[in-house]
Amino acid sequence: MDRKARWMLPDGVDELLPPEAAQAEALRRRLLDLFDSWGYELIMPPFIEYLEALLTGTGRDLDVQTFKVTDQLSGRTLGVRPDITPQAARVDAHQLRRKGITRLCYIGSTLQARAEGPAGSRNAVQLGAELYGHAGVESDLEVISLMLATLRAAGVERLHLDVGHVGIFEALLEDLGLGPAAEEALLDALQRKAGDEIAAVLAEAGVETAQAERLSALAGLHGGVEILDRAQTVLGWAGPAVAEALEQLRTVADSLARREPELPLHLDLGELRGYRYHTGLVFAAYTPGYGQELARGGRYDGIGQAFGRPRPATGYSADLKALLTLGHGVEGPAAGGVLAPWRDDPALHARVAELRRAGERVVWQLPGDEQDNHGCDRRLVERNGTWELDTE
Repeated sequence: MDRKARWMLPDGVDELLPPEAAQAEALRRRLLDLFDSWGYELIMPPFIEYLEALLTGTGRDLDVQTFKVTDQLSGRTLGVRPDITPQAARVDAHQLRRKGITRLCYIGSTLQARAEGPAGSRNAVQLGAELYGHAGVESDLEVISLMLATLRAAGVERLHLDVGHVGIFEALLEDLGLGPAAEEALLDALQRKAGDEIAAVLAEAGVETAQAERLSALAGLHGGVEILDRAQTVLGWAGPAVAEALEQLRTVADSLARREPELPLHLDLGELRGYRYHTGLVFAAYTPGYGQELARGGRYDGIGQAFGRPRPATGYSADLKALLTLGHGVEGPAAGGVLAPWRDDPALHARVAELRRAGERVVWQLPGDEQDNHGCDRRLVERNGTWELDTE
């Protein structure tokens, strides 16, 4: 490696330096207090674990994002976590094994093989909250509300919320009998709202015209709450699963309209992000001027099945570093402090310890130190055998 490049970080990998690192820690503490006030318990899963446990129930999307190494002790393949959500599911299903509702939260480093988006970080500090053991839309609403509270606690005020339901596409797909390649092509075209491509995929797969038209309509079913009435007309034929999904979307929209009347809400029945992972409602928060979602989540029932305990589950996650960049009003420790001259004087050391116990920042000025005041606004000076504070 070129000597000039030795200090460069890999593409998409970043670090926090003073004072941003202190601000990030202050935000982390603020959010942990918020989670606790909602009844969410903190977990700290390991940064690396056996690959099969790390990827259980998550599908290929997470597999390609995972760095893999061989464990020299066991010879088994380990994965460096790209996402903490599956680890939280393992903790709930296998480690805790509680009955009833469990609420968990986490904040920790992740590592992804590829950045999500041109400005994305490969080493995000992921934060999130997960609710297990409740299958109703009420728990989805709780998690959405906590997600919004999290973003506001980080100082992000101008929020937009997108809500969809992957169960609609899943129910419509069941009757088509598409092969894996056609299903993947249809999924991709729907995500991009590419009407001509959707029609071409369905025609090539031999789907009858009436069914193809109804499925193609998903790409256009997005907008305000009024699109639910249109969806009821277009998809009313589709059976109880679609009807239930539409009812859940209406419940969420009505509840948010009462609780968050100023929050712009966008419904998208063709939103299929995380389709092979999520099982119901999906949601994402955006803010103007930021080209990707700021936080995202959804329902992922049954993920604990591979650990011997399937459970209803819903949750969300975000990147602490992104919140720090976009938020306002998050500050690190207060500036200032006390500069203490280095001396082997028990009285001086006792005075420094006293100040630190009182919450003061005290910095030793070591022999030969020619720097300025190290950010301190006061100094310890000796007067008549006692150490007193003096303003710099």
